[in-house]
Amino acid sequence: MAKHLGFLFCILIIVMDIVAGILGIEAEIAQNKVKHLRVWIFECRDPSYEAFKLGLAAAIFLALAHIIGNLVSGCICVWSKQDYANSSANRQLAVASLIFSWIILAVGLSMLIVGTMANSRSRKSCGLAHQRLLSIGGILCFVHGMFIVAYYVSAKAAARDEKERRNHPGSGAAAHV
Repeated sequence: MAKHLGFLFCILIIVMDIVAGILGIEAEIAQNKVKHLRVWIFECRDPSYEAFKLGLAAAIFLALAHIIGNLVSGCICVWSKQDYANSSANRQLAVASLIFSWIILAVGLSMLIVGTMANSRSRKSCGLAHQRLLSIGGILCFVHGMFIVAYYVSAKAAARDEKERRNHPGSGAAAHV
């Protein structure tokens, strides 16, 4: 039953990231429908309430996917370079996936929030052009989904490896050296 739940969690995370990505791209399309005046790198744009709603929803879905993915995956901690070097391949992949998922979350969520705030009703903005922030943030949601699922799978495999190593202490790679 636990294996089926893992598959369902992966599907849930992927679906949430896909929805966030689509909403981000749709927010960009809605933003481009409002009238704006552009001169070189400066532009004046009326805010788009539709883009604001879609961008906010995309940011929320991205954050929820990340939170659920991290809570369900558990904690994989590596305290030093030596600890990382002595870890199993699954544990190393889990750590790398976790780091990349946090980086992508930070960049993607920042882009979605900046693009969303540019469409806030209280702002008729004139300034530097915020070109494609919402769509790039949406695309990063897709990438985030791949890394957070890779983290989930590798973290569960690393936990299984650790459990097997504790149950059979003499069967590890160190015993053969």
